[in-house]
Amino acid sequence: MADFRVAVFASHTGTNLQALHQASLGPDAAFHLSLVLSNNRGSGALAYAHTHAIPAAHMSGATHPDPDQLDTAVRVLLNAHHIDLIVTAGYMKKIGPKTLKSFDGRIINIHPSLLPRHGGRGMYGNTVHEAVLASGDHITGPSIHIVTAEYDEGPVIAQKELAVRPDDTVESLSARVLSAEHILLPAVVQDLALRAIGRHGSGGVARQRP
Repeated sequence: MADFRVAVFASHTGTNLQALHQASLGPDAAFHLSLVLSNNRGSGALAYAHTHAIPAAHMSGATHPDPDQLDTAVRVLLNAHHIDLIVTAGYMKKIGPKTLKSFDGRIINIHPSLLPRHGGRGMYGNTVHEAVLASGDHITGPSIHIVTAEYDEGPVIAQKELAVRPDDTVESLSARVLSAEHILLPAVVQDLALRAIGRHGSGGVARQRP
């Protein structure tokens, strides 16, 4: 089993969790999914984790009404599982300051636009794709960035560019971007794992073009 331990934070269906898990089962995988955390007790992400015997937990204001206690509990859980990297994938809650400090530079998020365009508070899901189409952008695609205290403002470490088609709808654009996320995110996590365990060069994941 790979030594690089990854936690995935997700609030809903967890399709990126599924893509990461499938990638982690490959013979050359350098990472292992060691924890799934959700703020939604009924999320598809938790159901997937339970079905596939991945350690999982529900933590939210329902379990820890005090935000400081929730932050502490999340950090304790992560340390108990010896997590090396946190991936937030459709996680609809800010990470607390104690966890951010403990895992500084080791939390990444996937966002469905080419940041810094169409990022920030309230920009998630179809809201992003609506903004892309309304702006007349010719290119879009997912970005992966380091998580900081502010929404979508951390350094971007990888992007995959996709052409916006003249006949695109929110639904068609969302589907293509999501498919690209399922390719880009496992590649980035694999790259980070390889570099962390000293089996890769110093270069990062390249920006990918159509």
